[in-house]
Amino acid sequence: MKRFILTLTLILGVAFAASAQNYAVVNSEKIFKSIAKYNEAITELDKLANDYQTKVDAKFEEVEKLYNTYMQRRSQLSAASQAANEENILKLEQEATEYQESIFGTEGTLMQKRLELIQPIQKEVFAAIEKYAKQKGYDMIIDISQNATMLYYSERADQTDAIIEMLK
Repeated sequence: MKRFILTLTLILGVAFAASAQNYAVVNSEKIFKSIAKYNEAITELDKLANDYQTKVDAKFEEVEKLYNTYMQRRSQLSAASQAANEENILKLEQEATEYQESIFGTEGTLMQKRLELIQPIQKEVFAAIEKYAKQKGYDMIIDISQNATMLYYSERADQTDAIIEMLK
């Protein structure tokens, strides 16, 4: 009985392994970089990020400058004046932090712009990959870009260039 179960398990395992061979791999990073609109969007987003970072840095520099000035004059100020200055500095720091979050946060201006520019391109690429998989009869497409767990794949399974051609 044990031998029968072991044999059956082995046969099913081999059958499953054989049927699971219907896959392909793609490098989505290479695909995206082959699309001019994507590269233009990334360049625009990088420029925006740098511009926004300059503005955020300026706000925090203003807070730091105010704090340093306060620390130099602190001993000359009354307790009430010290408290007012500290409150003002904390308020400006909080405003700078909120501004930074409004730009770089998950719901921020930069993320919204990223969604606006990149999402349509992603949808186009993913739709092309799905269409290609259906045309060629693949059950699974694996993305090998930035995947630390992909230890080996056959070059025959890499369909990246075919997807790039399909998008042109």
